[in-house]
Amino acid sequence: MNLVYDYEILFNEDIISNINFYQIEKDDTFSTDFSYILYLNNNQYRIVSISSDKSFENLQSNQNIYFQIEDVMTFFVRLNTNKIYYKFHKYGNEELLKYWLYHTFLPILFTLENKYYFIHAGAVEVKGNPILFIANSFGGKSTLTDYFIKKNHTMISDDKVATFIKEELIYAVPSYPYHRPYRKVEDLGIFIENFSKENKPISKIYNLIKSDEKEEITINEIKGIKKFTALRYATDIDLQVNKKSRFEILSKIANSIKVYDISIPWDLDRLEEVYQAIIKHNK
Repeated sequence: MNLVYDYEILFNEDIISNINFYQIEKDDTFSTDFSYILYLNNNQYRIVSISSDKSFENLQSNQNIYFQIEDVMTFFVRLNTNKIYYKFHKYGNEELLKYWLYHTFLPILFTLENKYYFIHAGAVEVKGNPILFIANSFGGKSTLTDYFIKKNHTMISDDKVATFIKEELIYAVPSYPYHRPYRKVEDLGIFIENFSKENKPISKIYNLIKSDEKEEITINEIKGIKKFTALRYATDIDLQVNKKSRFEILSKIANSIKVYDISIPWDLDRLEEVYQAIIKHNK
């Protein structure tokens, strides 16, 4: 069974064993509708866009959505259905299909359908509880996530953490079992055997703050507008859709989960100290 964000992904298969599933089928016959279009920035050095036959302001059930990756492929889906169609362009292949499907298109689709709220974070388990690492660009998030994985902590997500609310708790959803502790583009990454198999309430969020290599490691809780701003900045798949409900979810995350600034000395030789400080903080 191939689970991605708690959905079974079936490539040209007919047997369904999970109520949450998507069938992925190749179809070279569909035409792309560009009546309404959104462009995404900073996507693997390619022009990437989402288009539709209807406005993105008021998304409708069965609305046609097209996701185009320049020279690679186009995905087509009708919102709130369980079939995703694709066709390759000149550089498309099976490896790129899985990369773009798992890493980008499914999170966008879930955002359009308002199923999950995505946080740009690394996520691992400590004592069975999910903790998240958020950071500015090149702020050490992937490096710290990688260090915890090497210490045999269960991985939840390498980059995009899907969240949802249930009974006033904020849950983290396992993404897919690949990790990219490097900057190679359009690559799923390294397969991780120790990968989470269930949704769990988020315990803590750590906001990584670069510090001088000789500075002391400190962990301090942040509150109020600073906390909300840190979470807002860490929002992934930041599309201007479902604005009211997405703001409400972000507010509930801010009100429900403790967020801490942690100073990270910019010295790889001190990663063990950072690791031990976080472990101690979770006792």
